[in-house]
Amino acid sequence: MQFPDYFGRNWDALVDCLDDLCGAVTGGVGIVGIIHDADRLLEVEHFLLFVSVLCQGADRANSAVDLDGFPLDRPAIAEHFVLEFREFDREKIALRVGQPDLTVTTGEGFVAAALNLEEWH
Repeated sequence: MQFPDYFGRNWDALVDCLDDLCGAVTGGVGIVGIIHDADRLLEVEHFLLFVSVLCQGADRANSAVDLDGFPLDRPAIAEHFVLEFREFDREKIALRVGQPDLTVTTGEGFVAAALNLEEWH
């Protein structure tokens, strides 16, 4: 994945560019970003922030309104991210991802994270 020249190389800029991906880059078609071998990321210091930023970017793309609640000039566009682990330990991943601004759901073979709407909206 390559970001545009205006990418500011910080977490907020990453959220903005992830939102922009669905409009400018894909022509309004939804995307799924897949991160293979995510095991290496699990113990990285900024892993929680990284997951939160992915969720923020997806939430923005999946919404038809801006951060102030005003309608956007585009429809909501599906954007999701999948982290694929070689060694799947659902409980370990859920504990590592769990934080107040995210809602974590687990099932057979998956852990899902999304923004906690009570914290964000």
